[in-house]
Amino acid sequence: SAPASLLAPHRPLRVCSSPRGTRKSLAANCKLFGKHDTGSSNGLFATGQFPAPIIFKMSTSCESTLEDIAAVLDTRSSETVERRVAQAYWNLYPNGNQQFIPWAFRLVLNCFEGHYPGYQAIDARYHDWEHTLQGTLAFAILLEGRAQSRVEPVIHQDIGELGILAILLHDTGYLKRTDDLDGTGAKYTMTHVNRSCDFAEMILRDNGYSTRQYQSVQHMIRCTGIGQKIEAIPFQSEEERILGLALGTGDLLGQMAAPDYLEKLPILYEEFVESAHFYEGRGGPPMAFHSVADLRAKTPLFWRHYVCSKIEKEFEGLYRYLARPAPTGRNVYMEAIQANIDRLERQMAAVA
Repeated sequence: SAPASLLAPHRPLRVCSSPRGTRKSLAANCKLFGKHDTGSSNGLFATGQFPAPIIFKMSTSCESTLEDIAAVLDTRSSETVERRVAQAYWNLYPNGNQQFIPWAFRLVLNCFEGHYPGYQAIDARYHDWEHTLQGTLAFAILLEGRAQSRVEPVIHQDIGELGILAILLHDTGYLKRTDDLDGTGAKYTMTHVNRSCDFAEMILRDNGYSTRQYQSVQHMIRCTGIGQKIEAIPFQSEEERILGLALGTGDLLGQMAAPDYLEKLPILYEEFVESAHFYEGRGGPPMAFHSVADLRAKTPLFWRHYVCSKIEKEFEGLYRYLARPAPTGRNVYMEAIQANIDRLERQMAAVA
């Protein structure tokens, strides 16, 4: 198991069992084709016109191995991630709703497993339930670290719970309706953010949430669109805006820090190909990658020149709250991403 010092919570886990009543970089987030959702971003790769890179100074601590980090970031078990998110929730809200986290996880997992009326189980192979778990874990750890740092504004329980729902629902746009029999949900890559917002409205209305509440969730989800201009989102409060930035941060870093991220790049490429073919002749952008090798070659540039700038500037450096102690301690997410990029560059050098 991983050392207790890595991302260790400061409170014991409270058992939640009742239903609710009323990894320097990793690559191309699937929102590369976000043009139809939020404005063109495919050209970042096609033209090579990146912003200037931001250089992050990594910890030189060697007290834990990469295997330790992988254990911390392990999202293969939904139950394990749920327990860790519950720990973060109780750190944030000691008097919170004991039923909320298990209810929220069951609500969305049921959708991914095909139990929501009118929808099939998820069949996108990269944007699957584990991808959602990766973002959800990072989001919860970030909010926990921010609260431990005692910065303002405080994220109150009611809107904090909406944030957890938003990260769990942020890629439901890849779900297909029961009468949609062609291809996989990956074909909706270009429009999945809008589709996720629509799905969130539907399921939250069904569960008694108000218009203001589901709109908050939609605003947060929109922060995951790569081409989205954050200033164009009509946030209803500063807390909502911060949660949106945290969600965007968690979505990017959660997947890029995954121990098997490089091994999943071919699956990500397949999703891009399916989406490009689906939208061919419908106003979609040209395919950004010629091959898996091309995607791999462009991954370090995407991290250094785009994602680093995004998380530092637009997302206001919230990634620092993934560190322990937050915000200046060891950041295993950033270390894991650096290790992934280093490994990718070694692999490419070996075949050059």
